[in-house]
Amino acid sequence: MRIALLEDDADQSAMIVSWMEGVGHKVTSFKSGKDLVKTLRNESFDLLILDWMVPDLSGMEVLDWTRSHYDWNIPIMFTTALDSEEDVVKALRAGADDYMVKPLRKEELVARLNALSRRLQLGQTTTQVLEFPPYTVDMSARAIRLNDEWIELTQKEYELASFLFKNVGRAISRGHILDAVWGTSPELNTRTVDTHVSRLRKKLKFSRETGWGLTSIYQHGYRLEKLPDSPHNEQAQQEQGATTPTL
Repeated sequence: MRIALLEDDADQSAMIVSWMEGVGHKVTSFKSGKDLVKTLRNESFDLLILDWMVPDLSGMEVLDWTRSHYDWNIPIMFTTALDSEEDVVKALRAGADDYMVKPLRKEELVARLNALSRRLQLGQTTTQVLEFPPYTVDMSARAIRLNDEWIELTQKEYELASFLFKNVGRAISRGHILDAVWGTSPELNTRTVDTHVSRLRKKLKFSRETGWGLTSIYQHGYRLEKLPDSPHNEQAQQEQGATTPTL
């Protein structure tokens, strides 16, 4: 996962980053709430870990902003020294998904984050064939079909397309896409993402006719989403209505 960590204690931050990177996650750490919110305006993450008592904006204020302006579905874990039942309930009611009291334990933290990832299906799946009519993503064959036609894609085009399909409806930043599809490389920049997105739009024929749009988000990235007024979706609704018995 791509994780954002809000923690102003340098030792705590270094420890959590070490734990998370040790099990394969990528972590970006922030010392103040304002710095994290500023980054969230232009970047996307799979999960947030928030300390409560940090400079500028508290973890609770960052939680409120995230749920109101960023993404209601992104998992948020609180890690804090505040251990009263009142504090735990307040955070969970405000939209936190889990709450751990310091001092943290490595294996428990890793297990809780993995549980959040599984529960919310953050681009993770054991299914080998994903259906997004009229598209079929065959994970084992590393290929995508539009209706009955297999689309000729390069390896990176396939990886980009499958990543976007796994994150349907989410606003994904260019930096997030670079990390997920190309990995970290100083030779690459966001123009690489833009070029491949342009090719995908043409090859996969994202349009009102197919019922899907790959939308550009200014100074952020892209969102793959269904187009509700497309002929394809209208036909699907009509077919569903035709097979629904009248009571």
